[in-house]
Amino acid sequence: MVSFSALLSSVSLLVATLAPAALADNPINPSFPYGSQKVRGVNLGGWLVLEPWITPSLFDNTGNSAIVDEWTFGQLQDRNTALSTLQNHWNTWITEQDFIDIANAGLNHVRIPIGYWAFEVGPGEPYISGQLPYLQKAITWARNHGLKVIVDLHGAPGSQNGFDNSGHRISFPQWHSNSTNVARTDAIIKQIASLFINDQDVASVIAPLNEPAGYDGSDVLSVVRQYWYDSYGNIRFPYGTSQQSNTLVLLHDAFQPLSYWQGFQTPPNWQGVAMDTHIYQMFSQDEVSRSNQQHIQAACSMGSSLSSFDLWVIVGEWTPAATDCAKYLNGRGVGARYDGSYPGSTYVGSCNGLTGSASSFSSSYKQFLRQYWEAQTSTYEQGAGWIQWTWKAENADDWSYQAGLKNGWIPQDPTQRQYPNICN
Repeated sequence: MVSFSALLSSVSLLVATLAPAALADNPINPSFPYGSQKVRGVNLGGWLVLEPWITPSLFDNTGNSAIVDEWTFGQLQDRNTALSTLQNHWNTWITEQDFIDIANAGLNHVRIPIGYWAFEVGPGEPYISGQLPYLQKAITWARNHGLKVIVDLHGAPGSQNGFDNSGHRISFPQWHSNSTNVARTDAIIKQIASLFINDQDVASVIAPLNEPAGYDGSDVLSVVRQYWYDSYGNIRFPYGTSQQSNTLVLLHDAFQPLSYWQGFQTPPNWQGVAMDTHIYQMFSQDEVSRSNQQHIQAACSMGSSLSSFDLWVIVGEWTPAATDCAKYLNGRGVGARYDGSYPGSTYVGSCNGLTGSASSFSSSYKQFLRQYWEAQTSTYEQGAGWIQWTWKAENADDWSYQAGLKNGWIPQDPTQRQYPNICN
């Protein structure tokens, strides 16, 4: 193992030393006209990477409150039980019918989160593999129904953010502080680029890492910047020659303002790079305390920064939900800021009728969800487009695109507007 990771490190070091001085690349020819046609899509959250708030039943059914993420899901229960639960979930949570419904809703992209453990599991890591065939099936389904796929590495070795959705909920992320973690991640991106080398007509985008914890400071950001250089080489040059892929490289902003990344990997020296930013208004006391109108105004105010940035900007995660009320949204066993049940938070209001089943939503609340959805999609289309989080959830209809379509706060045609002047 040591010699293997030493080899990996030297390879990524070589890419690293070459990358920042890359010669002017040729413009790529992706299978979707990014920049001229808007990305309109949805995330397939909670499928190949578990999230307690998306499928609370999978966690509650274990009867063990210490199972809070996919790491402990494999670690703290019978291995065969965990495996059969996961296999059943992979087979049923998303099927080809979902791809049919997504295409019929006028969407053109799906973003599919997947964890590193689908590709390799290291010694002492309790993850269960088996997700990869489903990702490959998803490419086939997307091709059948005219959708593009963003393959999104959502969890890296050591965890890049400590969130449960990275696979491992821990108090401080460890991905960036161990060069073996980064080398393993580089190897996985190479594997993804190679795996889909003949599927660039469908797998048109690779996102090399979701939400690295840039808010933890320069230690993280310096590793992320170098990893973005490595990833460009790994995604753009998968053939082992000077031949280039037509795959879009989608970099996350690492929770930094877009201005931080101004001039990073821009043409002509870099081609086919886009920036991913995630916009949520519920993960602080200030944000959950906003009125409906303030939520809408905050969304509307983001247009100019999206439209003026020097790379295509895709809002790769956002939601019409305006509270953190969804059960386990902040982690299994953790409460909500909105109703004051989150440690250190201040009560804003009751969560009743704001999440769970849409049958409990008032008509005025559904009207707000529609207005907020329109304000966001109209604004994010001032950039390169948007991908809502998420397609479906067991018990959080405020977050679910599927539920929004069914209950009328999301239009069957995503360009249709009831409130065309919402941001004026």
